[in-house]
Amino acid sequence: MSSIAIGCDHAGFAYKDPIIKMLQEQGVKVTDFGTNSEDSVDYPDFVHPVADQVESGEADLGIVICGSGNGVAMTANKHQGIRAALCWQSELAQLAREHNNANVLALPARFISVHQALEMVRLFITTDFEGGRHERRVNKIACGL
Repeated sequence: MSSIAIGCDHAGFAYKDPIIKMLQEQGVKVTDFGTNSEDSVDYPDFVHPVADQVESGEADLGIVICGSGNGVAMTANKHQGIRAALCWQSELAQLAREHNNANVLALPARFISVHQALEMVRLFITTDFEGGRHERRVNKIACGL
């Protein structure tokens, strides 16, 4: 994995820097779209730029974080080329890549620890898509093409 885009709202702010640090220690280029404080903000302002970078190929994967993970996942999934997966357990993050070829990881900061988030990110970026029968299914996800 060579590049990751990351964005969060105020609820995810405390998680963003430890994730960035871990990724950079592994030699991953990280583009940080904020937010940069715990001041209340609107998560779509930070998620759309992440999704744009992943969709355009400027970033290999994306990570988005808010309190529940729902808002950031819904926002990212409005982009045609995005398959954002809301994960709250490590196995879900791994399966999201293996079976669904997810390209954005949505994390629920109010329901997981920083340690859990780091483990999910590690699995998400190191797990490959299995293809095969899963590829056929993933190809049926997009609509309106």
